[in-house]
Amino acid sequence: MIDLRSDTVTRPTPGMRRAMAEACVGDDVYGEDPSVRALEERVADLMGHEAALFVPSGTMGNQIGMRLVCEPGQEVLCDADAHVVTYEMGAAAAVFGISTRTVVSGTGRLDVDALIAQVRPRGDWHLTATAAVAVENTHNRGGGLVQPLGELQRLWEWSRGAGVAVHLDGARVWNAAVAAGVDPATYGRLADTASVCLSKGLGAPVGSVLVASAERIAVARLWRKRLGGGMRQAGVLAAAGLHALDHHLGRLAEDHAHARLLAERLGVDPAGVETNIVRIDGVNAPVVAEAAKARGVLVSQVAPTRLRLVTHLDVDRAGVERAAQVLAELLDR
Repeated sequence: MIDLRSDTVTRPTPGMRRAMAEACVGDDVYGEDPSVRALEERVADLMGHEAALFVPSGTMGNQIGMRLVCEPGQEVLCDADAHVVTYEMGAAAAVFGISTRTVVSGTGRLDVDALIAQVRPRGDWHLTATAAVAVENTHNRGGGLVQPLGELQRLWEWSRGAGVAVHLDGARVWNAAVAAGVDPATYGRLADTASVCLSKGLGAPVGSVLVASAERIAVARLWRKRLGGGMRQAGVLAAAGLHALDHHLGRLAEDHAHARLLAERLGVDPAGVETNIVRIDGVNAPVVAEAAKARGVLVSQVAPTRLRLVTHLDVDRAGVERAAQVLAELLDR
């Protein structure tokens, strides 16, 4: 089965399994797991921040990150299709009492002027104050697009004067960095808090890392414990993340090339495929997905007329070629 539903379906490679089996471990709730500490230090450095916290999921990383910069009763402003308001079960409101408000972009591409126009100031008791802006890079529902560095820099510069924090949902920021040729730290330094995933394109089985200042990460540890995210001998998981950073970061360009190949074969403009996600619009998504499954290819239905294909390290060039052949035949029908 060629599984293009998501880059979350990857399984640990033999080398990653060995690293996990041989990991040095301790009790991370006591701060005594050397592998977890090594991973946190590594990611903090990669993202240009003082400190980091290993968490079980990207959702937890995002939600704690936003809570660090937004008080209950305040709001986070973001794109209408952002992951934090689409796929995280209303956690900001349900868990933390944080309001969210959205700006429709249509593509997910950051428009700083449009965001700024919607910011509500502090100090007016009639209004819900905008405490933070959340940006997703790459943008999942935007088809894996990379946010323009110039716009991110403009947002950051404006936010310093406006007293509004920036949270980066960097689930696939590694893809953005490789595609744009930008150091991940450049993206990281343009946010007060950022969550990055290890379990997507990097291929680790589980885990994300939240980065911020040392002071904020100390508070984040309390929130992780409160939310049940305190793990004990988590070094076996952290070792997978360290292995991924050592061996899988550079190869993301291969996934991007495979995605462009799929786009070319399926009549999608490859210029719009910036990383490892391909969207196919204007199709009967349930019918095509079911027919593809019957022929050994799994794809995601993200809307009644939209399919999503995501390339990753578990699908090689031959698998991409085979998937393209199957889908092209079905789409031709």
